Amino acid sequence: MKLIYCSILALLIANTSMIAQENITYQKPSKEILALADFERAPTVSIDSKKETMVLLYRNTYKELDDLNQDELRLGGLRINPNTNIGSTTTFVNNLKVKKINEGNEIQVNGLPKNPRIANLSWSPDESKIAFTHTTATGNELWVLDIKTVTAKKLTEAVLNANLGNPITWFKDAQSILIKTLPANRKGIIDPSKNIPEGPIVSVSEQGVVSQNRTYQDLLKNKTDEINFENITTSELYKTDLNGNKTLYKPAAMYYGESFSPDGKYIMLTVIEKPFSYIVPLSRFPMKSTVYDEKGNPIRLVNDVALSEVMPKGFMATRKGKRSMSWRSDKAASLFFVEALDEGNPANEVAFRDALYSWDAPFNSEPNLLTQTPQRFGGIQWGDEETAIVYDQWYDTRNIKTYLFNPTTKSELKIISDRNYQDIYSDPGDFQTAKNEFGRYTLQKENNQLLLVGEGHTKNGQFPFIDALDLKSLKTKRLYQSRYTDKIESIQSINDLKKGSILVNIQSKTDYPNYYIRNINKKEDLKQITFNKNPFESIKDVHKEIIKYKRKDGVELSGTLYLPAGYDLKKKKEKLPLLIWAYPTEYVDKNSAGQSSANPNEFTFPFYGSFVYWAAKGYAVLDDASFPIIGENNEQPNDTFIEQLVANAEAAIDAVDNLGYIDRKKVAVGGHSYGAFMTANLLTHSNLFKCGIARSGAYNRTLTPFGFQSEQRNYWEVPTVYNTMSPFMTADKMKTPMLLVHGEADNNPGTFTLQTERYFQALKGLGAPVRMVILPKESHSYVAKENILHLLWEQEQFLDKYLKNE
Repeated sequence: MKLIYCSILALLIANTSMIAQENITYQKPSKEILALADFERAPTVSIDSKKETMVLLYRNTYKELDDLNQDELRLGGLRINPNTNIGSTTTFVNNLKVKKINEGNEIQVNGLPKNPRIANLSWSPDESKIAFTHTTATGNELWVLDIKTVTAKKLTEAVLNANLGNPITWFKDAQSILIKTLPANRKGIIDPSKNIPEGPIVSVSEQGVVSQNRTYQDLLKNKTDEINFENITTSELYKTDLNGNKTLYKPAAMYYGESFSPDGKYIMLTVIEKPFSYIVPLSRFPMKSTVYDEKGNPIRLVNDVALSEVMPKGFMATRKGKRSMSWRSDKAASLFFVEALDEGNPANEVAFRDALYSWDAPFNSEPNLLTQTPQRFGGIQWGDEETAIVYDQWYDTRNIKTYLFNPTTKSELKIISDRNYQDIYSDPGDFQTAKNEFGRYTLQKENNQLLLVGEGHTKNGQFPFIDALDLKSLKTKRLYQSRYTDKIESIQSINDLKKGSILVNIQSKTDYPNYYIRNINKKEDLKQITFNKNPFESIKDVHKEIIKYKRKDGVELSGTLYLPAGYDLKKKKEKLPLLIWAYPTEYVDKNSAGQSSANPNEFTFPFYGSFVYWAAKGYAVLDDASFPIIGENNEQPNDTFIEQLVANAEAAIDAVDNLGYIDRKKVAVGGHSYGAFMTANLLTHSNLFKCGIARSGAYNRTLTPFGFQSEQRNYWEVPTVYNTMSPFMTADKMKTPMLLVHGEADNNPGTFTLQTERYFQALKGLGAPVRMVILPKESHSYVAKENILHLLWEQEQFLDKYLKNE
C-alpha cells in the first residue's frame, strides 16, 4: 500500500512539473517591428447625407491593459462594465473635428470634456447636430455637438444606460431626444462570490424535444445572474430637450429597442420579457413590441415573441412568428414583418419559405400580405409606391436572388439577378439610397432607373463601377468605371448624378486611403478632401504582388506576396524563409472558390494580426493565401477537409518556390480563429512546415457538437468528420514546433480559451514542442498595447528560433 502511495505521489509531482508555467514580463519586439506597430491612427469619418459636412473621429491606436482591467459582468451574451453601464469592449473616440467638404482645414470641436471617452454618435434628423455619450468613471453623460457653431455641450449627468447599446434616439423635430437612463430606485449588483445559493441549478430535457444550439459564451448560469441581468438591462425612458430638461416618458422596463415611425408620430418599443434562458443569449429571450403615439400613449401590441431555445437544424432555420419587424422607410407610419411558411424548418418542403407583410398605423385592420419568397427572406430596400427591392437566399446552395417588386399592386417578383453569392465576379453591386421626404434612406431613383455601385472584381483586376438599372427592361447601363491599375478607387456615394459628382476613396499600396470628390462628367476632375499620410514609411519599398496558381485538382488559388525591400527579383540569390497566413473558406463549387478579391494596390496596413511585419525582417510573406474547402454535388466540404487543406498548402509553397524566392525547407504557417484550427491540422497531417502559429483557435470539435463554422451536421450524424478534423484527437502525431496563443477572456462562440489550454496539455504531455501564451484580459481579437507588442515579440522570437536560424 505504501509503494502504491509513493507511485501516485511521484506521478502527481511529475504532472505538476509538466504543466509548470514560465514567469515572464511584457516584452517588446525588435525596432523594425516596433516602428510598424507603434503608429498613430488616422481619423475615421462620418459624413452627412448631403455630403457637405464631415466629422472626423479620433481614436487611440490601441487600448491600454488598464482599460481591460476593469470590473466586468458577463450575462446573457453581454459584457458590460457595471460601474459605467456601457459595453466593456467599447472603443472610445477621444476627439472630434468638423470639416466642410468644399472648404479648408478641419475645425477642432469646442467644449469637449477633458480626456473625452465618446461613443454612440447619432446625427439629428435635420443633420444640424450630433448627440453622443461621454463615459466618466461613474457612468454615461449625454452631450450634443452643434455642427454650425462646432461646439459641444453636456445635457445630462452620468445617468444614461448603454448596457444594451446606443441609449440615444432623436425625436422627429430634432429638438428633443429620447434617452435610456438608470432607474431612480435601482438596486445594487449582487456579488455572486458572496451570495449564498438558495438551492441547486436544475435543467431538464424532455423526451423527443430537440434543442440544438451552438456553443455560446457569457450565458446566464443561475438565479443571481438573472437578477443582475434584469438590473443592468432595465431603464427608464426620458424625453430631453436641448437644454437638458427631462420629463419621464416611460417607466422602468428592459427596453431592447426604440424606433420612431418615419413621420415621427409613432414609436415602437421592444421590451425583453421573462423567462430568461441559460442556453441561448438575450437575442432569443422572449420580447414584446408595442407601438405608442409620440406622447407615449399605447396604440397596439404588434409582436409577442416567445423564448426560442428550440431551433430546427440548419443555417436557414428561423423562429416561428413575426420577425424582422421594422418601419417601412417609404411610408409615413407602416410596419413590415416576415413570417416563416415552413414553420421555420428548412427540412419542410414548401413552395414558398417566407411571407412578407405590411401593417399600417394605427393597426386597426389585419396586416396585408405583400409577397412570398421561394427561399428564406434576405432583406428589402424600399423605394417609393411603385418600387422595392427584395432579396431571398439559401445557404446550402449559396444562392441569392434579387427581385423587383411593386408594393402597392403586389405584383409578382421580377428576378433582377440570380447568382451564387460567393461568385464575386458576378456581383451586380449595391443599390444606392438617398433621403426621402421623411428623412429616411430609400432607393435612389433617377429617370425610372435605379443606381448600383459595385466593387468591380474581375479575373483581370478590380474596377469599381456605377450602373443604372432600367426598371422596365431590367437591363443595366454602365455610367462610370474606374480605370486605375495602380490604385483602388472605392465609390462611397453618388452626390449628384446630373452634375456627375461622386464621393470616392482612393488608395495605393503606399498611399494611405483618402477621400476625394470626383466629377465623372469631366475627365481628371478630382478634388482631394482628406490628407492622411502613410504611417508605415519603413515598408513602402517592400515588394508586393498578387500571385495566382493552381491546386493539383485544377482549382485556381491566389495570395498576396511580400518580399523584403531591396530583394533582387532578377538574380534571386538569397533563398528566403516563407510565412503563409490563411483562413479556410467553404464553397459549393470550384468556380467561385477560384475567384480572388485580392488587389496589389490595397494599402499595406500591418495590423496586429498579420504577418506583413516580417517582410521588414527578411522573410517572404504570402498573406491571405487561398484555402478553399469545396463540396460539390452530394459531397459536403468537410468530408475531405484534411486532404484539401494539405493540397492548398502544397500549391502555395510550390507557387512561391517556382518563382525562385524561397527555401522550401523553411516555411511556417499561421492563422487566427479558424485559421488556427487550420494551422494545427497542417502541422499534424503534413511535413510541409518547420513551425506554425495558431491564435485563438478551437482544436476539439466534439466540444462544438451542434455545428461549427459552416458545418450544419451535428457530431452524432458524422462523428468521423468531427473526430478527423479535430487536431486534439491526433495530438500524438504532432511533432512540429507550434506557438499557441489565446485571449484569456475569449468571447467568440466555440473558441473558448479552454480549447487552447487542453490542447496544450495534450501536446506537452505527449512531448510535442509547443509554447502557449495566454494574453491577459483579451477577447477573441486583441486590443491592449502591452499584449499586442508582446504578441509580436513572441512571434518574432519563435520564428527566428524555429525557422530563420534553424
